[in-house]
Amino acid sequence: MKVYSAVIERCPQTGLFVGFVPGFPGAHSQGETLDEVNHNLHEVITMLLEDGEPTLESEFVGVQNVAVA
Repeated sequence: MKVYSAVIERCPQTGLFVGFVPGFPGAHSQGETLDEVNHNLHEVITMLLEDGEPTLESEFVGVQNVAVA
């Protein structure tokens, strides 16, 4: 089992959650709830892996808080 990190944002126009896996071409989806976007991302990643393990274009490292005065 492999775990992929996804970035989730909320679209201000639609209110939908939008998720993508950094560096994984085509690995993106959306949903009305966090559970739904997670489920949809799982389906998309599973489908993409049918073509073989991808060569990731970048590596997700993490998030940081940046304080600005």
